[in-house]
Amino acid sequence: MSHPIIALWSHPRSMSTAFERIMRARGDLTCLHEPFMYDYYINRAKKQMPHFDAMDDHPRSYDAIRDMIIRKAEQGPVFFKDMSYYVIPHMLEDDAFLRRVTHSFLIRDPRASITSYAKLDPDFTSEELGYEAQWRHIEGLAGKTERPPVIVLSERVQVDPQGEMHRYWQGVGLSDKPEALHWGDDVPKDWQQVASWHANASSSKTVQPLTPEKRKEIEAEFEKLAAAQPRFRQMFAQHVPFYEKLARLGAHP
Repeated sequence: MSHPIIALWSHPRSMSTAFERIMRARGDLTCLHEPFMYDYYINRAKKQMPHFDAMDDHPRSYDAIRDMIIRKAEQGPVFFKDMSYYVIPHMLEDDAFLRRVTHSFLIRDPRASITSYAKLDPDFTSEELGYEAQWRHIEGLAGKTERPPVIVLSERVQVDPQGEMHRYWQGVGLSDKPEALHWGDDVPKDWQQVASWHANASSSKTVQPLTPEKRKEIEAEFEKLAAAQPRFRQMFAQHVPFYEKLARLGAHP
């Protein structure tokens, strides 16, 4: 029997790990953490990913990872969060899997993502920032999926977690489970391969609110970073049009 496969396509430092934590706390999904990272960083990337300790038993090619996900969905519903840049262009050439998956996307203000990303990997590339790949990804889905892709803005989740998650779950065909917005201390085993990237999500027990003061702090941090390293301002200028187009698709009253 085939069960749903729900994918959250994100970009780095988009609050996607906290989002994944919510999905795990539901208790009714098999959850996978960035399975396609293995294909990208082992086979295709131009640089190494810092703090990535690959597990020996994890499949390492696009085809093998896809097949693992499909096998798991024979046992029950599957959710995985991943990055669009890991699977572009492979997925756009894989119509059967593209149609099999329920697609959703998570985006965050690029200033916040760039500032956070630079702290963990100051040498990240424009491709790794990820917004352009997300846009190419969502364009490639047009007319090919039963459900329209759900686009979530992480700032909206921080401001109204219950309302935004209700909308998300409804959009991907899941029941409402507001109790999943709070989780326990156990850190998922498959986070160990990239533990340094997820310190905040590992130590928190719910989504952290976004205050006006925090917004100003993020803007100031980005300006300071961009003044010291102008390449980050150039990256922002390259990717913000894709972010804005995705945000318009995700807009709702």
